[in-house]
Amino acid sequence: MEELIYDLLRQFVGESTAESVTPWALVCVIGLAAWLIYVVCVRLLIPLANILILKTETKWDDDLLNNRVLKAVAQLAPAIWVASTLPDAFLKHVTVFEWTGRLTKLYILWATVHLLIVFLSSLQDAIDKRQMLKRHNLEIVRQTVVLFVVIMGIIVGIGIIINRSPVAILTALGASAAVLMLVFRDTLLNFTAGIQLTVNKMLSRGDWIVCQKAGANGEVMEIKLTTVKVRNWDNSIVTIPPYTLFTDSFQNFQAMRLSGGRRVSRSVLIDIDSVRFLNKTEIEALRNKGMLEGIEEYAGERVVNLSLFRHYMEHFLSQYPEVINQNDEMLYMVRQLQPTPQGVPIELYFFTTRTSWKPYEHLQADVFDHLYATVGMFGLRIYQAPSGRDILALSN
Repeated sequence: MEELIYDLLRQFVGESTAESVTPWALVCVIGLAAWLIYVVCVRLLIPLANILILKTETKWDDDLLNNRVLKAVAQLAPAIWVASTLPDAFLKHVTVFEWTGRLTKLYILWATVHLLIVFLSSLQDAIDKRQMLKRHNLEIVRQTVVLFVVIMGIIVGIGIIINRSPVAILTALGASAAVLMLVFRDTLLNFTAGIQLTVNKMLSRGDWIVCQKAGANGEVMEIKLTTVKVRNWDNSIVTIPPYTLFTDSFQNFQAMRLSGGRRVSRSVLIDIDSVRFLNKTEIEALRNKGMLEGIEEYAGERVVNLSLFRHYMEHFLSQYPEVINQNDEMLYMVRQLQPTPQGVPIELYFFTTRTSWKPYEHLQADVFDHLYATVGMFGLRIYQAPSGRDILALSN
């Protein structure tokens, strides 16, 4: 090819000029041919490949062999063409031959690394479309592989430029490993912690987490090698280093969501002075109001109003449609806690099928609204600290 170009140029510009211009003309011809090969691949081969891919029944090839991947593959064709022709075109020029060989190797290396990164990105997109695989949170695995590919590409690229084996470069880096670990200490810690969080299934995208130290209370948006991005319920964004989550405690509500039951555990303080025995008239009045349905066995001759109220609220929970009462792992009860100077705490402990925040709060409020409205029917009083109006009434 070089002699052909030389003969053509000699006819127009003379022998001396043709000899100096021929190498550059050869480069232009090879570059033009590489561009034409790329155009043919993009305009002809990629549409043909898309037609064949769409005809298959499986959807994996549609996601993995998309236009981005096919274009990255198409970039390898001119790279191989340049590598096979450009260095050999400068056999008479030793220095130029050496550098063109290195440049073409770098081009092939870049095209290969680019293809791997694009393919891994397409693989992650395909996984995100499938709910069964999405929950495994393979994003951080992809980032780890991409990081490894890029580092190896850089090492091999440096080896090509300085004409040294990649093994020699790795040996030199090993000698300075202590310095590198000191400089990149935080990055390495976060990198290791991020992998641990993913491998141990401690954190996944979409989880609702609470980390008091980092000021996070919301849903995980992204999990990367060195950062975890959380969107709080007030729509603010918190970026947390994975090492913070790995070394400190954080609360993950995802297991609660998957179990289908969220716990309610709240108590009210009952004034001890209001606890007493109920007489027959009071018990009959409660029966007439339907307050003893389902708990008649607890309404004896000498029944304590607080005991009867506890059984009534427990029966109320058992009949509430969105309170789980058939699961041994999610029990419900109304219990008495350790007395305090402010009164006797009565705790309602149960699980509800409403796991989302707003419906959960509404159900919790509805249950305690009912408690506040019925506690007086049993002759009980809820303790609350004296207000200014109470002090004013006493003074009057």
